[in-house]
Amino acid sequence: MRQRLSAIRASLPVILHLTRQDLIERHSGSLLGATWTFIAPLVNILVFVLVFSRIMGAKLEGFGAEIDQYSYSIYLICGVLAWTAFANSLGRITNLYKDQSHLVTKVSVSLLALPLSVLLAETIVYIISMGFFVGFLLLIDFPLSAYWIGVPVIFGLQCLSVYAVGLSLAIMAVYLKDIKEVVAVVLQVWFWVTPIVYVTQILPPWVLGWMQLNPFFTLVNAYRDLIMYQRLPELLPLGIFTAVTALILCLSLWLLGRTERDLRDCL
Repeated sequence: MRQRLSAIRASLPVILHLTRQDLIERHSGSLLGATWTFIAPLVNILVFVLVFSRIMGAKLEGFGAEIDQYSYSIYLICGVLAWTAFANSLGRITNLYKDQSHLVTKVSVSLLALPLSVLLAETIVYIISMGFFVGFLLLIDFPLSAYWIGVPVIFGLQCLSVYAVGLSLAIMAVYLKDIKEVVAVVLQVWFWVTPIVYVTQILPPWVLGWMQLNPFFTLVNAYRDLIMYQRLPELLPLGIFTAVTALILCLSLWLLGRTERDLRDCL
């Protein structure tokens, strides 16, 4: 473990360079360049607010007459921003070793550290998006409570789960070309079986029971508890989620230890 941590520390300059390169190359060749990193999240927030508050008039009860017209937009944004960071990170990490094969085979970079570049880039985009979200909440006088302190904790747990699962998928994707496509399909289905754009009140009780097995259901509920309802999320589901994440991480580390030499050769 000490050797692995030392390898990660030694690879940090490379990881930071890849993160910076990632953010720049997303919009390379465009007129506004890296400015799109700020424009895209802002446009998304505006679309959610204008379409679902002003045009569709979607509401959730219990937030006061002045805020009710924006309640569904807040509900939606809480889930969509977290899901976007989750899905983008997992999808990109899955094919990371193959995409960066030229780097893995020519530069002494830790395979454990490489996924951190994706997580850092997506975290920066998420922070920018949340900055615009907070600005919107302040504009409509939605109260910001001390429970917001818990949002980075939940996001950190989300990143850890993506890292744990993504590491195993990245290893398998080197040997099985179908993994990338399977992950893309699973993420599409996963989005719709998670109450991100719909409310749990429309679900039958038996469906809601099965929903508890959906890992992202635990995360999205935690975000909404902290941001919308200004209360602590349920700790038992989060504890189970953390324990399962730790188990998957241990399995991923074991799998990488067994396959790292062959993996580099295959690349």
